[in-house]
Amino acid sequence: MDIEAITQLLQEHFPGAEIQADFEGSHLQLNMVSDVFTGLTPLKKQKMVYAVLNDKIASGEIHAVHMKLQPPS
Repeated sequence: MDIEAITQLLQEHFPGAEIQADFEGSHLQLNMVSDVFTGLTPLKKQKMVYAVLNDKIASGEIHAVHMKLQPPS
């Protein structure tokens, strides 16, 4: 899985989000800023992102995800 495909997948589900993603092996480092995160708990934000990436995680393309998810400041 390349980083451009991951970024595009996330952009489709989080339109207008600022996304910075990087792979270290099969570990995804993800920083996202999106209006949809406003007022949500950290767990709810993570669940939203995992819902998008779940197929990639289940297939083994992504082994682990480190996320920093925040609303615009």
